[in-house]
Amino acid sequence: MERTAVNPVTWSVEMGFNQGEIVSGHTRTLYCSGQTAMSSDGKPQHDGDMAAQLALSIDNLEAVLTEADMSLANLVRLNVYTTDVDLLFQHYGELAMRLGTAGVAPTTTMLGVTRLAIPGQMVELEGTAVA
Repeated sequence: MERTAVNPVTWSVEMGFNQGEIVSGHTRTLYCSGQTAMSSDGKPQHDGDMAAQLALSIDNLEAVLTEADMSLANLVRLNVYTTDVDLLFQHYGELAMRLGTAGVAPTTTMLGVTRLAIPGQMVELEGTAVA
């Protein structure tokens, strides 16, 4: 797989994401459902704790990728949904660090939403990965 960043402006790179990304030569694409702070038995975790919810959401996204023989390094698209954009930005460094460690800056959209499907959940990560 070959990835080519498309950045007609460069401010986004400093924030950890590309404006666009061309992917060629890939053989598999994984579309991940939104991952939240749920335990492996489907119970919501860390009510009211954005930092802990974000960390577990990343872990859960990574678990889906791992099950597909991929990693965060394979992400080409990441949609971030949150019930509190300002609070999420206070903890966004965790996500940026995990993506940076993986050597990836996927195209990203962040949306503030009224609520997520599971009451009490504050952040949801939805990804697309290619390998």
